[in-house]
Amino acid sequence: MTKRNIQISLPSMGQEEWEAVKEPIETGWITQGPKVREFEKIFAEMHNVKHALAVSNCTTALHIALVTLGITDGDEVIVPAFTWVSTANAVMYCNATPIFVDIDPVTFNIDIEQIAAKITSRTKAIIPVHLFGLCADIPEIKRRFPSLKIVEDGACAAGSAINNHPAGSLGDIGCFSFHPRKSVTTGEGGMLTTQSDELAQIMDRLRNHGASVSEEQRHHGPKPYILPSFDVVGYNYRMTDIQGAIGVVQLRKLDRFISERQKWADYYVEKLSDIPWLRMPKVPNGYKHGWQSFVTFIDESISPVKRNQIMEIMQTNGIATRPGTHAVHMLNFYSSKFGIGPQDYPGAYAADQFSMSIPLHNRMSSEDFDYVISVLKSI
Repeated sequence: MTKRNIQISLPSMGQEEWEAVKEPIETGWITQGPKVREFEKIFAEMHNVKHALAVSNCTTALHIALVTLGITDGDEVIVPAFTWVSTANAVMYCNATPIFVDIDPVTFNIDIEQIAAKITSRTKAIIPVHLFGLCADIPEIKRRFPSLKIVEDGACAAGSAINNHPAGSLGDIGCFSFHPRKSVTTGEGGMLTTQSDELAQIMDRLRNHGASVSEEQRHHGPKPYILPSFDVVGYNYRMTDIQGAIGVVQLRKLDRFISERQKWADYYVEKLSDIPWLRMPKVPNGYKHGWQSFVTFIDESISPVKRNQIMEIMQTNGIATRPGTHAVHMLNFYSSKFGIGPQDYPGAYAADQFSMSIPLHNRMSSEDFDYVISVLKSI
C-alpha cells in the first residue's frame, strides 16, 4: 500500500467550532461566562451529575478536588503506578504523599486486590484512573473501602460508563480533560463533577481566586463596582468562554465520536487478533469504553523484534505510535524521592515497557485503518 501519514491523534473540528467562537469574541465576554455555563450544563446532563464546573485543565481539576476534600500535609493518597504524571503531581501540590498501587495487566487500571495493603492511618483518599477511556471499578472500590474519598481521574473518560453509570458520577468528585488527544477538546481545559452541593460550592470558589461570587455574577448584579469578598485562598483555574463555546459544539458530537471509535476498535480487534505477539485491549461486560486511545501490549518473548523497534518500523511507514503512558514510579523525581525501583510495581513496569498505542481517532479513514493493520501484519 502507498505510504500514508497517520497521526496518533487529531482533534475533529470544523466550521461549527469556527462559528461558535464568534459570539464570545463579538460580545467581548471572553473569560469565564455564559458559554462556560452552557458547556457545564450540557456536560452535567450527559454525565448524570448535579454539578459540573469547568477549569483550565484536568491537572488543576485534580488539585482543586484534593484541596476541596481537605487533603493536606502528611496525608496519603493512593494512585495507580501507571498513569500520566499529573495524577501523582496533584497530590504533591497538597504537600501530601502519593502511595502507588500496581495495575491490573489486562485493564491497565488500578489493581483493587492490592489496595488494602497500602492503606495506613494517614490514607485519606484514592484517585482511580479511568485509563484510556475504560472506567476503573469504582463501585467495587467503594464497597471495599467506604471510608476513602474517591477522586475519579477521568481525563480520558468523557462519555465512558459502568452499567450505564457515567464516569464522573461514580466517586465523590470527577475530573476530566479536554486536551487535543481526548475525544472532545477545547484545546486545553478540564471539568470537575460532583453530586454534592457543598463540594460544588467550595470548588466554584477555589477555581476563581477564592471569590465569593463569579465575575459574571458580579457584572450582572445590581452593584458590579463592588468587589467580592475573599474568605479562602483560591486559584485562577478558570476556563475561557472561547473554550466553552468550542466545548458546547464538541459535546454535541461526543456520542457520535465514541460510536465511531467503538466501530473501529472492534475492527482492529477483528483484524489484529491473529498476531500472536500483539495483545488486544479487553472491555469487561457492562462497561462503555470511551476509546481515548487503543492500547495494545507486545509480548517480546515471541515478537519478531522489540517494542521500540516495532514503533520505529511504524514511524518509518508514516504511522505514529506511543507507549500507552508511563509508569510514574519510574520517573526520576518519584523514583529518587521515594526510593522506588522499576520492578517494585511489575505490572506498571511491564505496561511502561511493552504497551503501544496505535492511531484511533475521528479523522481517520477506512484506508488509514487498513494501512495500520497491513503494516503491523508485515512485521
